[in-house]
Amino acid sequence: MSIAIAADPIPLRQDERGVIRVGSTRVTLDTVVGAFKDGASAEEIVQQYDVLELGDVYRVIGYYLHHRTEVEDYLRQQGAAADELRTRLESQSGTAGIRERLLAGQRGKPGF
Repeated sequence: MSIAIAADPIPLRQDERGVIRVGSTRVTLDTVVGAFKDGASAEEIVQQYDVLELGDVYRVIGYYLHHRTEVEDYLRQQGAAADELRTRLESQSGTAGIRERLLAGQRGKPGF
């Protein structure tokens, strides 16, 4: 018996905004790698995100393990972009400091 050995493509795609997603789902590479780094197994990730295929999650984790430097650089860039967007939105909407005001209110401090 012979078995055909062929490389399956990595189920990652980049959307129109540059976000890397798994397969045809909206689940991001950030999400899968973050769950894996937090100790979740591929099976647990699929249970949490039932639109994912188990084989796809294993291939994504394998890709991460083989290309850790590049993926970590991408994750840092995504985090920085998210922080920048959050800061810009807070300054535009006047919500800057709302978390601090809410926490101060919970503690009974002035400023709430």
